[in-house]
Amino acid sequence: MSKPVKFAVVLSGCGSKDGSEIHESVSALLAISNEGGVYTCFAPHTEFTVTDNATGETTSERRQIQTEAARIARGPVKDLSLYRPEDFDVLVFPGGLGAIKNLCDYAEKGVSCSINPDVAKAVISTHSAKKPIVALCIAPLLLALILKTIKVTIGQDKAIGAQIEAMGGEAVYQNAEEITVDESNKIITTPCYMTAQNISEVAIGVSKAIKESLRLIV
Repeated sequence: MSKPVKFAVVLSGCGSKDGSEIHESVSALLAISNEGGVYTCFAPHTEFTVTDNATGETTSERRQIQTEAARIARGPVKDLSLYRPEDFDVLVFPGGLGAIKNLCDYAEKGVSCSINPDVAKAVISTHSAKKPIVALCIAPLLLALILKTIKVTIGQDKAIGAQIEAMGGEAVYQNAEEITVDESNKIITTPCYMTAQNISEVAIGVSKAIKESLRLIV
């Protein structure tokens, strides 16, 4: 019997406005399981400022990203500094504003932002190892900030698309149930809640993206 495909899933907290988008994260974990794969959840060992997900208001409270991500993972989340591409077949980044608030500070500084060093290392080392990377919703922007000359979808957001192209990348405008595949870089992206109207549309796009990542494994 062949060994199951191993996925590393990088979470940025728990909640669409200040962490990983829960529907997208769970859809990814379910799609991995449905394809017979296994997953390990990772997160940086840093704190973030909490946003009230009901009102969108920023609070004065600070929480630990790994602790919050464990709410999605249903248990301990590994420190992202421990990630090694040789231990996994595919790297996955769910969306949610945590991708641009907690994994980098794009939400505050735009394209001149800094990237969490463990995030940058995980992306660059996986890309160098020629292993597939899946990014959902706003997370393709994170990959573009790190790798620059890649093809990704950011839904229908023309402003962000223009920024990606100014960095040397290619922006593809799609709807939630579609995926973009950058064959040469082995990057698969899908818009999720950048355009989705409901969780069903999210799940369809995520399922396609995870399935496509299996094809790109050498």
